[in-house]
Amino acid sequence: MTTDILFEEIGDWGVITLNREKALNALNWDMVKAMRAQLTKWGSGRTTVKAVLVKGEGERAFCAGGDIRWLHDTAKEDPAHACEFFREEYRTNSLIYHYPKPYVALIDGIVMGGGVGISVHGDFRVAGDATLFAMPETGIGLFPDVGGGHFMPRLHDGLGLYYALTGARAKAADCMAAGIATHYAPGDKYEELADALLKTTLGGHAHADIETVLDIYAGDPGHAPVNDIREDIARLFQGHETLDALMAALKQDGGEFAKTTLATLEKMSPTSLRLTFEQMRHGHELDFDEVMKMEFRMVRRVMEGDDFFEGVRAQILDKDRNPKWSPASLAEISDKDLAPYFEPLGEAELVLP
Repeated sequence: MTTDILFEEIGDWGVITLNREKALNALNWDMVKAMRAQLTKWGSGRTTVKAVLVKGEGERAFCAGGDIRWLHDTAKEDPAHACEFFREEYRTNSLIYHYPKPYVALIDGIVMGGGVGISVHGDFRVAGDATLFAMPETGIGLFPDVGGGHFMPRLHDGLGLYYALTGARAKAADCMAAGIATHYAPGDKYEELADALLKTTLGGHAHADIETVLDIYAGDPGHAPVNDIREDIARLFQGHETLDALMAALKQDGGEFAKTTLATLEKMSPTSLRLTFEQMRHGHELDFDEVMKMEFRMVRRVMEGDDFFEGVRAQILDKDRNPKWSPASLAEISDKDLAPYFEPLGEAELVLP
């Protein structure tokens, strides 16, 4: 039994608290296993729980992702073993996506990587004043997994591909504008909102009951900076069959947004950029579970490569912010190089549910 994640039943609710405040509530293997087991129990008809609420301990983070250091160290020794964490995590993501009861995530604070996976696929994602969303995986030699290949291509105006490739951050107003969050509650009402939800008796129309409470505490998150560049994103990130075409469009544009974006992309792992573009392109046509199976194939191969370890070294371990990617440029990576990342894994395939 782990104390890194806590479960309780309050009224009609099952409440999950991510309890690693000092680690920004980052997910470890025990937390993910415990969460899936508890959600499975609460999702059945043999319980009085009618809805689930998930929140993070402390004021800084909902969940900053997975335990990257552990993954780095484990995958260096045994990539297959490290990928069993992803297997459990992705099965949890799928469970949340298909969950039979209302699922509410209070995403105040940092919500990145694995934290996105346990929130964005639920029915309600409530942003607060401290919300800071990002999928920054291309900067550590990974790709925006945990179902990123499903929800990101479905954001409007090319926003999903933009966030996926650049790792750009979004505060509450941007999350609302992009459709990442479904609701916003101001900081001085956030705790009160959580209490009100848990005191709400849920009848036969639980989703509507929850929506009513969220509307009572809703506020205006203010101006969304992403809307200032939304036309640029829509113009430059949509309609490309290849990453090379997108990069060419950015180079030809010459505007300030294009220049800034190019500078950002040039810092990212070239392999990750190509993988992420293909992930988004394929994911737009696949159902959720098919995306999760694809992402498991991808991550299994990434754990056998070089860039993830180099990215974690540069960004998290040594913090020199100077990764030496291999290959070092997009031109060195062909379709033939990418193909193995998407090939079936035989007996090691992700099985859902």
